[in-house]
Amino acid sequence: MTDDFLWWQDGVIYQIYPRSFADSDGDGLGDLPGIMARLDYLQELGVDAIWLSPFYPTPDKDFGYDISDYQDVDPRFGSLADFDRLVEEAHRRGIRLILDMVLNHTSDQHAWFQEARRSRDDARRDWYIWRDQPNNWQAAFGGPAWTLDPLTGQYYLHSFTKEQPDLNWRNPLVRQALLDVFRFWLERGADGFRLDVFNAYFKHPHLPDNPRKLGLRGFDRQHHIYDMDQPEMMPLLNELRHLLDTYPERYAVGETYMATPQKTVSYCGPDKLHAAFSFDFTSSNLLYPWNAVWVRQKIEGREDVFGAAGIWPTTVMSNHDLPRAASRYSRGAGDDAQAHMAMALLLTLRGTPFIYYGEEIGMRDIALKRSEILDPPGKKFWPFYKGRDGCRAPMQWDASAQAGFSTVQPWLPLHPDYPLRNVEAQRADPGSLFNFTKKLLALRKEMPALRRGDLVFLEDTPPSVLAYRRETAGEEVLVAINFGHSPASFRLPDGKWEVVLASGTPEPPGSLGPGQVCVMTN
Repeated sequence: MTDDFLWWQDGVIYQIYPRSFADSDGDGLGDLPGIMARLDYLQELGVDAIWLSPFYPTPDKDFGYDISDYQDVDPRFGSLADFDRLVEEAHRRGIRLILDMVLNHTSDQHAWFQEARRSRDDARRDWYIWRDQPNNWQAAFGGPAWTLDPLTGQYYLHSFTKEQPDLNWRNPLVRQALLDVFRFWLERGADGFRLDVFNAYFKHPHLPDNPRKLGLRGFDRQHHIYDMDQPEMMPLLNELRHLLDTYPERYAVGETYMATPQKTVSYCGPDKLHAAFSFDFTSSNLLYPWNAVWVRQKIEGREDVFGAAGIWPTTVMSNHDLPRAASRYSRGAGDDAQAHMAMALLLTLRGTPFIYYGEEIGMRDIALKRSEILDPPGKKFWPFYKGRDGCRAPMQWDASAQAGFSTVQPWLPLHPDYPLRNVEAQRADPGSLFNFTKKLLALRKEMPALRRGDLVFLEDTPPSVLAYRRETAGEEVLVAINFGHSPASFRLPDGKWEVVLASGTPEPPGSLGPGQVCVMTN
């Protein structure tokens, strides 16, 4: 690893949904001490930072993304003292800590909103967005984005559930209070922040109707030009970046709401965010099939935008809001070939990789009956959309009862494949996805080309093969992936190429088995 290794650019970030990772106290819910007990595992795997989804006090109307206190830990997840110990132990292992900041809205149980709704004259009234008559805005989770508060006879804005009222970022007191939240966690040792739907913080000051367009549901039947992406976001990002830069090597990555590469890069730069998500590889479906042609088009599209702007990209295959990559792409319960491909892309493309917990063992989404669904949009839109519970199932550590996650029944059901698909079993299998991931993470640390090298596609490959080089001065790495069902071969560039990692049965350089990934050096 080079001396100029920059953790948020060169490193790999591992996302943990705390309630689903490890339960230390036998209540069926993961917690901070549980995460602390698994830090050696994360160090063994080879990740450089952890992104923690919310662990703050919450009534769980949106399972952590409705926060009732920004400066504490929900007692179910531990305490501030537990957080401090987690920071200390993670840092001792060279692992950084990124916290989820959900600042577009609070819970309706937050003290600020409880005060704001007491009367129209309350000092905190303007901390939220109120209106005598609603406009046509729709909530992302269904229905109007306005709810009548009977006590004061006005409607309040909520971009998601009615229990998540939107904050008024135009109020200087709100702005200061939320910047103080960043300071609070920075002082406790947080290394960075992931900003939830950050580009929706500001709304147009006059709250006009959004223009209509064709779409399947209310939210999709509008052009969202007045309820997000307002120009006031840029000065705020300047202020936040200045705050972060007063601490050494701190970082902010944004969840770009309704992302495109073009929108994403507009929010990044030396005086804005370090990075933001554009979710380039998460939309594969019947219209956009998971194959070499589609993946190359997505890579070229984002390279054109990010490269021209000089912005460092991020790579995501799964997260707490999306179906798991192995569920989207795999052809069968026991077939991990597609999961190997997704992991290879995640860890060898240009950009910072974000691994979602369990992705390293190919965890699949769980299937739930309607009565078992907890996620608000899943309840509302079933059976057309079954929500996000499927990708949030407990981590599968071993084949013991409750998969080693807990000693009691977890808050969500375990996937029934856990007796065979778990960390312990895959650790013992040299050909497993876990060991492939671990070896590829080690290669990233050894090879600057995989972290910072240019990306150049190989041409004249078979239609099923995606192949590209990562190049720096003095080092070349070639990644080749066969998306097809049959063996394939391709012409290697000049040089003495050696296979350093492959999934499945090793083939000679330039040859690939069905569904095989191969990494070579020259």
